[in-house]
Amino acid sequence: MAVTYLKNMGYRIIERNYKCLFGEIDIIAKDRDTVVFVEVKSRKSEDFGDPQTAVGWEKKRKISMTSLKYLEEKHLYPCDARFDVVAIKILPAGNTIELIQNAFELAF
Repeated sequence: MAVTYLKNMGYRIIERNYKCLFGEIDIIAKDRDTVVFVEVKSRKSEDFGDPQTAVGWEKKRKISMTSLKYLEEKHLYPCDARFDVVAIKILPAGNTIELIQNAFELAF
């Protein structure tokens, strides 16, 4: 769902489920000239709040470290980059998808 949504928003998907020593990034895409590291979060109920609230400090740190490794590995320095979150709610009333651009800054 997230990949289709991002493609419809004009993103070009580069990689899915990129893994390294530091962690995993769900989707790496390009939005024009910007490399975008996308975390996908979903919920099947509203009992625990919105999906994006599950991206806490430790998750941000892991994504940050993983993104730096990716940029180094692919020789993409210097470049514009950002962190987005795709929040998906899969509820009986219907599914919703929300894109939060610039969801957080590089975290260490």
